Amino acid sequence: MATKNQNKPPFPHNNLTTTSPSSNRKCFGDEKMVGTATNGRSRQAFSVVNGGQDLDPNSAPASNAGSECGGIEFTREDVEALLNEKPKRKDRFNLKERCDNLVEYIKRLKLCIKWFQELEGSYLFEQEKLLNALESAKQQCSEIEILMENKEEELNSVITELRRNCVSLQEKFMKEESDKLCAMDSLAREEETRLNIERIQASLSEELARAQRELSSANQKISSLNDMYKRLQDYNTSLQQYNGKLHSDLSTVEDDLKRVEKEKTTIVENLSMLRGQLTLSRASQDEAIKQKDALVNEVACLRAELHQVRDDRDRLLAQVQILTTDVVKYKESTEKYSAELDILTTKATELEATCSSQNNQLRILQNQLATAEDRLQVSDSSAVETRTEFEGQKKLIYELQNRLADAEFKLVEGEMLRKKLHNTILELKGNIRVFCRVRPFLPDDGVNTDGKLISYPTSIEALGRGIDIVQGGQKHSFTFDKVFMPDATQDDVFVEISQLVQSALDGYKVCIFAYGQTGSGKTYTMMGRPGHPEQKGLIPHSLEQIFQTRQSLQPQGWRYEMQVSMLEIYNETIRDLLSTNRSSSTENGASAKQYSIKHDANGNTHVSDLTIVDVRSAKEVSFLLDQAAQSRSVGKTQMNEQSSRSHFVFTLRIFGVNESTEQQVQGVLNLIDLAGSERLSKSGSTGDRLKETQAINKSLSSLSDVIFALAKKEDHIPFRNSKLTYLLQPCLGGDSKTLMFVNISPEPSSVGESLCSLRFAARVNACEIGIPRRQTNMRSSESRLSYG
Repeated sequence: MATKNQNKPPFPHNNLTTTSPSSNRKCFGDEKMVGTATNGRSRQAFSVVNGGQDLDPNSAPASNAGSECGGIEFTREDVEALLNEKPKRKDRFNLKERCDNLVEYIKRLKLCIKWFQELEGSYLFEQEKLLNALESAKQQCSEIEILMENKEEELNSVITELRRNCVSLQEKFMKEESDKLCAMDSLAREEETRLNIERIQASLSEELARAQRELSSANQKISSLNDMYKRLQDYNTSLQQYNGKLHSDLSTVEDDLKRVEKEKTTIVENLSMLRGQLTLSRASQDEAIKQKDALVNEVACLRAELHQVRDDRDRLLAQVQILTTDVVKYKESTEKYSAELDILTTKATELEATCSSQNNQLRILQNQLATAEDRLQVSDSSAVETRTEFEGQKKLIYELQNRLADAEFKLVEGEMLRKKLHNTILELKGNIRVFCRVRPFLPDDGVNTDGKLISYPTSIEALGRGIDIVQGGQKHSFTFDKVFMPDATQDDVFVEISQLVQSALDGYKVCIFAYGQTGSGKTYTMMGRPGHPEQKGLIPHSLEQIFQTRQSLQPQGWRYEMQVSMLEIYNETIRDLLSTNRSSSTENGASAKQYSIKHDANGNTHVSDLTIVDVRSAKEVSFLLDQAAQSRSVGKTQMNEQSSRSHFVFTLRIFGVNESTEQQVQGVLNLIDLAGSERLSKSGSTGDRLKETQAINKSLSSLSDVIFALAKKEDHIPFRNSKLTYLLQPCLGGDSKTLMFVNISPEPSSVGESLCSLRFAARVNACEIGIPRRQTNMRSSESRLSYG
């Protein structure tokens, strides 16, 4: 995963720790200095103060005519050349010449100092001007806010009136719309009824026409049937006549037959008499027989015809009966259709009367609809006018809201400019920045009197920067760079230091440490709560930002190597929290291996034999943090269940190379969680805990001595009084960007300790430690970094 480097400096090439002359010139800037001279002429400001950008070395110095320095200005090169100037020693025993050179050198130094004093005066004058402008802007904003409130009240009343009018107009419009809809519905119903009546009338007309056609066809059928009946009766009469004729012919034939039989009898009787005439009469006899056969055949034919005529008569009689039945049925249907026709005629008359009345009603409704449409047009026009007026008022309100938003934006910009100028002034003065954080009130803290003991000023000057604490009825006020109230989240805290973390990637040394009594939330601020990603502290947040920024800078040609080390100072002994051999310890808890702290000429700190691990991702660092957290010394006291019994120091060394510009940067990020200060009367420490408490309080007391000495600008700063202060020497007295978090508890019993912490933080905020320098140089051909 990572390689451990023992007994070697953190960077593989020694020439990276040195700064080139071009980078050293950035102490005072190649550009024109900020401020206004005593004659009132303006000067060009630094483009970025401690922002990590290179300044143009070719920019010309500004004019300073009319000043006490006789129009002389100094650039960074001039000041550095003046500071680095070595006296010329032609004759080392010529003291007079050396004195003259020193006097001339002192004169030039005095001129430079006077010029810097004038520049500081111009800074103060410019700051006063900015403060006056800010006050006037705030006054204008307050006046604008008052005008906006008055205008907003007027507009609210106008809007309320317009809303009432709009509501009444909407009610009228809805009522007229409902009347219109009712009229349209009734009109649609009437129209539908009229269409239904027309359809019924058309269907009745069709049925009447069909009935009339059927009646005419029935009459025709009746007449045809009557004609057929007459013809059948005539035919029946003719048949009866023919039948009578046939009967008469039959009786005649029968009479003839009887007569022939009588003649035969006569002939038989006269046979004997006529035997003689037999031969003669035989021909007549054959002829008579033939006639008889013909007559018999004719009789058979007549009988068959008679039988057929009888069948025809029966069939015709059946047809006559059927036709008579049909005629009766047609007569009944005709009577029925006639009655229905009368009823339909009556209904048609009634429907015509109803249709005429409905037409009259339709004309009345159409007139009402026209009237309603006219009224609707009038209401629409009034509604359009009202809507136009409402849109105008709405536009006016929108414009006023935009003006209010612009005013608020200008106010926010002014506050941001004030913060930026404040930070710039602090960085120019070299002060240590101090943030104060008040932890929330916990259920185990007892009675909640936070609102009575701790308060936060709401004035514009102290908003978000001031804190008041009451002890014994007396209020003590403090002002820091930022004050985080109990409801501030971890994200809110990190937003304020994100630019400071970014400076480590730009090549600056950055130190952030948390100070406060036991149980005030230092470890929570720095590390967060394990297992809760939404509550991660400054160290995980900073690592995420650094690795994300590292990824985003790759397209610009930047390549970074990073090394991590973690240690703790326990009972004035350094412990390596990443060491794989943690078992070798003495009986008193001290590490068997002795670690020594060394500072080089460039202000870099090295701890001998300390484990340094190369890292490539935030996950690797998180794993190392978990490992270090398990190895760190913690214990239980009456003030905290998991009290940190040592000072924890997390160091991230950053080495960057821009492959396109051959530029190298070397930054260091120190994140320190100090052990909590505590009083033995409250912590109840005994035995080992008592020794730990005494060691913690001694190191913190040494830190206080260092801060007091820095604040008083004493010649001797007691950095070597403790391992902690000696380790923090480059951060407290060098060229590092340093930020201290002072954490306080809202418990009433902790008011005294909180007041001491705030007073200490105020002294820290007043310390001047020098202007931070960016460590950068150009990479030589033999000093390239290797990346795996």
